Amino acid sequence: MKIRVQVSIEYDGQHYIEEVACLQRDELHPETLGLALIEAKTLLTNLQQVVVTHQVTEYHQQHRYCDNCGASRRRKGTNHLVYRTLFGTCELKSERFYTCGCQPHTTKSESPLAQLLPERTSPELLYLQTKWAALMSYELTASLLNDVLPIELCNSTVRQNAYRIAERLENELGDEQAMFIDGCPAQWASLPRPDGRLTVGIDGGFIQARDADHRKAGWFEMIVGKSLSQEGNNKCFGYVTTYDVKPKRRLHEMLRSQGLQMNQDITFLSDGGENVRHLPLYLSPQAEHLLDWFHITMRLTVMHQIFKGLPALKIDDAEPTGAVAHELDRIKWFLWHGNVYKALESIDDLLFDLEPFADEHPGWMKLYRTLQEFATYIRNNSNSIPNYGERHRYGEIISTAFVESAVNQLISKRFVKKQQMRWTKQGAHLLLQLRIQVINDDLQAKFRHWYPHAFRKDGHISAAA
Repeated sequence: MKIRVQVSIEYDGQHYIEEVACLQRDELHPETLGLALIEAKTLLTNLQQVVVTHQVTEYHQQHRYCDNCGASRRRKGTNHLVYRTLFGTCELKSERFYTCGCQPHTTKSESPLAQLLPERTSPELLYLQTKWAALMSYELTASLLNDVLPIELCNSTVRQNAYRIAERLENELGDEQAMFIDGCPAQWASLPRPDGRLTVGIDGGFIQARDADHRKAGWFEMIVGKSLSQEGNNKCFGYVTTYDVKPKRRLHEMLRSQGLQMNQDITFLSDGGENVRHLPLYLSPQAEHLLDWFHITMRLTVMHQIFKGLPALKIDDAEPTGAVAHELDRIKWFLWHGNVYKALESIDDLLFDLEPFADEHPGWMKLYRTLQEFATYIRNNSNSIPNYGERHRYGEIISTAFVESAVNQLISKRFVKKQQMRWTKQGAHLLLQLRIQVINDDLQAKFRHWYPHAFRKDGHISAAA
């Protein structure tokens, strides 16, 4: 059996028929039933080249005449340009025409095709490279696309295209502002009733750094946040703390995408660190800022564990063994009920009792200093400590545990787990923005905005007669 695949093309009153593939089939076997992958790749490559060539020919014929006066323009010459598509790399003839004298021009000649295709990669190919590079390594992305498509990509090409798209996203981000609250209370009261409360959790993670050729450059922190909407339209955001200069703008844009209004209630939960404490301020007049209960209990648990490993000491008939554990439990109870004053009072009393023991043993000194740090931590976040017990009884969120999934998705799976890589701050930040776009399911909408004719659901395909 011989199977010929031909394509019929009609334009400008002309009809062209070209053969794109010829398949030979003899005895039927499971592996010869239908098309093989290599045959499908060849067929698509040939078909793409034929279709693109005729499209370019028609385009040149349309632009051979002046758009203003309709006069025929002289051809200066023909160049060749390479255009990379999903179904192969096409070499295109790019004709150059002299500009018409009916209008002033800055150049004596122009290439319509080169002006039409400033980028030499098709939008859909860029989209696939960007999407998969955000989800897995550049090497695996290139390998995957090379396996299923009739193209040849290398790791560096995937990385460069991904960073180029990320930089384009960054350039479209608005300027940073100290305050994003607009209007006055009277205007806020006239707004329609919002759909429900937004709950935003903010946490962070660390990844290994690389500074040029210096591979042992330590670690740097990424901040990740997740916003929960009652409608289920959950979104994420993130940035590198010591690199990004628009963190508040980034958070504001995420909330806007969820329909943020100035009369909408928002709850922000964070670990109370210096780098995130002021981030959610002045974003909404109806916002409340809470310290995450998990990070409080984690610090108290660490002090309990330190105390359990300490040797028993007795100074001037004083033995703090039972008192320390009891006082730590009292501090936790006060904080659970939002009584910051009594909690700080208990911390100060415990510090006073531990001071003589801190000079006698390094372990006790460690506990003493950890408790001092905890006292500073509670004082700095005293205005963000609510009555956790009451909120818990009413079913309200008191912990950033829901952000852990976002940290795992955005940071761990791509930057830390099973990834033997070190990152520059710029590279990690740009790749993180792409990963956020993919996880938020916003990347295709961005490409559709940039390339309005791309990603058509049915294209121009009509049913066969």
